[in-house]
Amino acid sequence: MNAPLPADTVRAPATHGWSAVFALSLCVATLIASEFMPVSLLTPIAGDLHLSEGTAGQAIAVSGIFAVLTSLFIARATAGIDRRRVLLALTIVMLVSGIVVALAPDFTVLMIGRAMIGVVIGGFWSMSGAIVMRLVPADSVPRALAVLNGGNALATTIAAPLGSFLGQYIGWRGAFFAVVPLAAITFAWQWWVLPAMPSPRNERKPSALGVLRRRHAPQGMLAVTLLFMGQFALFTYLRPFLETVTKVPISLLSLILALMGGAGLIGSALIGMVLTRHLRRALIVMPAALGVIAIALIAAGHAAPPTAALLILWGMIATAAPVGWWTWLSRTLPEDAEAGGGLMVAVIQLAITLGAAGSGVLFDHLGYAASFAAAAALLLLSAAVGALGAADIASPR
Repeated sequence: MNAPLPADTVRAPATHGWSAVFALSLCVATLIASEFMPVSLLTPIAGDLHLSEGTAGQAIAVSGIFAVLTSLFIARATAGIDRRRVLLALTIVMLVSGIVVALAPDFTVLMIGRAMIGVVIGGFWSMSGAIVMRLVPADSVPRALAVLNGGNALATTIAAPLGSFLGQYIGWRGAFFAVVPLAAITFAWQWWVLPAMPSPRNERKPSALGVLRRRHAPQGMLAVTLLFMGQFALFTYLRPFLETVTKVPISLLSLILALMGGAGLIGSALIGMVLTRHLRRALIVMPAALGVIAIALIAAGHAAPPTAALLILWGMIATAAPVGWWTWLSRTLPEDAEAGGGLMVAVIQLAITLGAAGSGVLFDHLGYAASFAAAAALLLLSAAVGALGAADIASPR
């Protein structure tokens, strides 16, 4: 069975198609760096703007809220507008956001700048799957999505330490302004290589929530929810776990986290080849493997060598797993990839919040074992539900 492509699909030339994918990967890296930059700069931001660190932390929360709202409505709101223009407009908003945050005189302006980056996050990620489907042949979509996720993995790994490093020498405002030239380079590259991607104005398309009426979509979205809840139920509390249970020094802790990031880049590089032939199996095996690792960490968490090895393996699988579900989206909902992408972004953002918050309650009151056991249960359940959501997946053309 072949997956049909959207009726308005316009393929880019092969060379420009892949150049556009790499341009989008740079856009992802810049975007994710902008999103997570405040993590390591909360203290200087709070001091400069005369805020508590908790209030300054809302700079992270507000971007997530606007990402969810944008992801649910951008496909319909921009119906009829060439997707090339939409992507370029979002890149300009990212650039302006960096300037607004860097020059923010008070909390209100800071929140406006962070809300702008939330709009870009929601808009870009909700359209990314559909855009990639129009840039490369169907059988290359998993590899292209892996390249896109490589930019995500790289930025996630370096954003916090880079922000801390830049903040030390050029201040938190300089750190945020450093995103601006990257955004400008991204805009120029996309302007040069992105093909026209028309979007029919009058074509009836489902809303993001309307996608749930499609066959296997509810099961797939539930599996994605459980996957991200499980991932962030564990990942969010790795540092206190390593400090209080494994009792590693800060230098070794930083090394373990860096190795996890490096393993994630390797996972992103390899997963595309796996998904081309074994998508359904990967959607079941990856969350199941993460669940087993979570259980193993409970048993071996007091010893540094096995803990480090397990976390490196976690980094490789956890970074690759989202690529699997974006590939599932491209094959299960090829004609509704934008609406489906919007729903998936909203689901992921909600799942991250619920997973981190719920696990935090368990971590504080019952300890790491309860928190990690809950993560394992969510991940194993994701594997079971994923078997249903990934049933009868169409093969790439």
